Amino acid sequence: MKEKHIENVSVDKDKKKAKKKNAPITVKANKKGKHVMPLLNVLRVLIIPFYYLVKPFKYFGNRKVKDGACVYVSNHYGLFDPIYVAATTWEGVHFISKRQTFEAPILGFFMRKVKAIKVNRDGNDVRAMLDSFKCLNNGEKICIYPEGTRNKENDEIREFRHGAAVMAIKAKAPIVPVVMYTRPKLFRCTHILIGEPFELSEYYDKKLTEEEYTSADEKIRNVLLTIRTQHTEWLKNKKKRKTH
Repeated sequence: MKEKHIENVSVDKDKKKAKKKNAPITVKANKKGKHVMPLLNVLRVLIIPFYYLVKPFKYFGNRKVKDGACVYVSNHYGLFDPIYVAATTWEGVHFISKRQTFEAPILGFFMRKVKAIKVNRDGNDVRAMLDSFKCLNNGEKICIYPEGTRNKENDEIREFRHGAAVMAIKAKAPIVPVVMYTRPKLFRCTHILIGEPFELSEYYDKKLTEEEYTSADEKIRNVLLTIRTQHTEWLKNKKKRKTH
């Protein structure tokens, strides 16, 4: 009897593990057609106001991103960068994050609960791509940091790794460029630049080579660089106006 009981317990555990593993990455739309993650909304309400007090930030551009599928593409400085994207919508956002993040005891728990997408550090992950396509085709939002790692140097925006262009092209989803103008620092206001959504429609419905995808990724990067350059010019002109 004891052996049978142990077997039943083992089977139950295996079923629970399989259920967790096979849990859908997508989120069902509510009656209003929005894909909402209740836990992410709770985290927005609890964390963003506190974070703003210690690391204030200000948006430039259209902060409110419309509902529906899109690919947020942003440069990357630190662990709390997703806050700037999360604050632009009340819909759910699937953040693409390296596998090591999911292995952290507390952070990993929340990453799984808000349906973040796990990716290998080298970005060459078929499972992550498939999960991203599922979300986008379901009308949901994803966020990717194509630099692949936190920028700890003085580079404006590091070279992009593959991923962002493939997702946007195959899902025919608009790209929302997000640029952190400077590295977020304690008690210093960070400018968050939100560019106009755009599409890589010239690549749709074509069999593309590796070089063409690389070119498409570079186009996205150039959009972010242009947004940053334009903001630099705007700040210079603003300073000149003040001195006259």
